[in-house]
Amino acid sequence: MLTVQHLTKSFDGVPVLTDFSCSFPETGIVRIVGPSGYGKTTLLRCIAGLEKPDGGEISGVPERIAYCFQEDRLLPWRTALGNLEAVLGRRRRDEARSWLARVGLAGAEEKYPNELSGGMRSRVAFARVLSFDAPLLLLDEPFHALDSETRAKMEALLEAETKGRLVLLVTHHTPPEGVPVVRVGCTEEPKQ
Repeated sequence: MLTVQHLTKSFDGVPVLTDFSCSFPETGIVRIVGPSGYGKTTLLRCIAGLEKPDGGEISGVPERIAYCFQEDRLLPWRTALGNLEAVLGRRRRDEARSWLARVGLAGAEEKYPNELSGGMRSRVAFARVLSFDAPLLLLDEPFHALDSETRAKMEALLEAETKGRLVLLVTHHTPPEGVPVVRVGCTEEPKQ
């Protein structure tokens, strides 16, 4: 079980996370919400080992994780298909094509990132993360560049394709009633 205990992190003396603790379920999608600048991205980066906490402990992080950053971070010298093949391998080209189709990008396989809109690039990055065989997915506002209809389709795809995995989803959108939510930077207790 992924557990964060008394996590503290500051940047240039400004605290971002202070004594933050939370236990996450083994599987499911947990929305991480809170005001801008209050540590949601920092929490993901600490879990991924990209930031070293000032204090506290993180345990239960699996060896394999997939991370979708706020920026798409696509390889500019590779096509949309090539960006998925970077994760899946060339032998799984048909699977890479299938993932692009699932995110609504059939026909855009041979386009380079500079030929894609911001929303299309976000969907390539999202497909790349979903296709990676990892028990933990860290998604940092993966739908911020999408219109509401496309975002709803991608959220449904996320729900369908991550059974048996834990997904930590940073979002500024109000989650539906009854879904697991962790609040960062708020005075109220985190909801499980």
